[in-house]
Amino acid sequence: MKVFQLIAFVALCSFLSIPAQAVHPVKAPTEEMAKEDMKDAAKKYKEEWNQLSKKEKRAKRKEMRKELKTAIKDAKKVEASDDLLLLVIVTILLPPLGMALYDGITNRFWLSLLLTLLFYVPGLIYTLVVILSGR
Repeated sequence: MKVFQLIAFVALCSFLSIPAQAVHPVKAPTEEMAKEDMKDAAKKYKEEWNQLSKKEKRAKRKEMRKELKTAIKDAKKVEASDDLLLLVIVTILLPPLGMALYDGITNRFWLSLLLTLLFYVPGLIYTLVVILSGR
């Protein structure tokens, strides 16, 4: 019903060429209004929660744990892909440094350093293969 009244009001204002803001100023949402809305939503959720049985509460908690674990896994995937991208960039610039960051100072690092000192491309290929196959 209010939607139709609003449409009629806008049509009337445009027909009379009166700015709608001048006739009926719209109050912009403020931070206080947002806080009140949040408090109302929290209060409503708390009331709904208190009406649930113990079994339903347990099921809701279990569902929330699953959602939280999924969100954490998704966040780690994004973080891991960013780390991998940076590691590949470092490896392209300096293969032994990329290997040292990935695996530490091990036999793989020394082999990467030797291959890079002999010819850059074999050291680069070896390091990229190790890094990308390990993820």
